[in-house]
Amino acid sequence: MVRYDLRHLHEDFLGRMNELLDEKVRPGEVAIFLFEVISNGKEHFDSVQKSADAIKERGDELLNSLKFNEVDWTIVVRKKQ
Repeated sequence: MVRYDLRHLHEDFLGRMNELLDEKVRPGEVAIFLFEVISNGKEHFDSVQKSADAIKERGDELLNSLKFNEVDWTIVVRKKQ
């Protein structure tokens, strides 16, 4: 299991998440991604839906998606075999 903190990318984390899944995560391995859901002081959960859609589109398995704290979200993904 590997963990990647993408909070510093703010709303632009999806490209890096896909890059990490392509290049760093082995088939069958579980990865945890942490990203922000706060933009300009307001919660924007469209990033959560976009991440779930991206994982589904890739054919990977979304194992969990949950609020980590007041500003961050965590998704747990198993890369397809």
